[in-house]
Amino acid sequence: MSVTGPSRALGRVFDRVADAYDAARPGYPDELFRALGEMSGVELTGATVVDVGAGTGISARALRERGARVVALDPGREMLARLVARNLSSSTAEPRGQGVVVAVQGDGNALPIRDGGADLVTYAQSWHWLDPAASVTEARRVLRDGGAIAAWWNTTDAGRADWLAAYEVRLAESCPTYWGPALPEWNVPQIAAALPVEERWLRWTRLVAVDDFLLDLRSHSYMVTMPQEAADELVAMQRAELLRVFPEGVLTVPMRVYLAVGR
Repeated sequence: MSVTGPSRALGRVFDRVADAYDAARPGYPDELFRALGEMSGVELTGATVVDVGAGTGISARALRERGARVVALDPGREMLARLVARNLSSSTAEPRGQGVVVAVQGDGNALPIRDGGADLVTYAQSWHWLDPAASVTEARRVLRDGGAIAAWWNTTDAGRADWLAAYEVRLAESCPTYWGPALPEWNVPQIAAALPVEERWLRWTRLVAVDDFLLDLRSHSYMVTMPQEAADELVAMQRAELLRVFPEGVLTVPMRVYLAVGR
């Protein structure tokens, strides 16, 4: 399926940082997938899952490891190239009984999936980039009876660590297009406004090297839009401040995942 309009532009934005995204974006805790099965009523083993905005495959791989057949859809050619490379490099080491991942370049507002072909449609860090009405209409079209729509977002939990709150404030002060917990109006994307959902917050902790944490920062859209010199200066400032608090170079980052499931 060809990708046009806003989806193609979005694909170009993240294609520019595909390597950073693939190397440094965090995964998800096991509890997320346990909660997903409980809230959706869908057993992941053997399920057909359309993972919209799959990026480099962080969520798609986790779903595959739990036995799902995953259609990983993304508008970004370079993002999907990383997903395919990861999938191929790990396929020979996978135990029998695990699922599969198929990469498809496409638009989440016009899914290239037949009616009633999926048990789950998922959006990991992605639903907010789509048209709220069109994307949910398409998700409903491709779901079988008893299927579910699920969206989740990893966020840092700045309220649990002063150093992290200060880090977010520095981002807000230095990056004109910053969107995050340092802003009083910030919130996770409200998919609940588009369909009835059950919601849950899950806490976890990420251990990560300072340089990987800052590589993750570079993969965010508000950093991509900054002039390169300004972005480099911001990263250097953040590195100095983080190393002052964590001189050993390893961060303990409080995280939380917001999960919303509509059945």
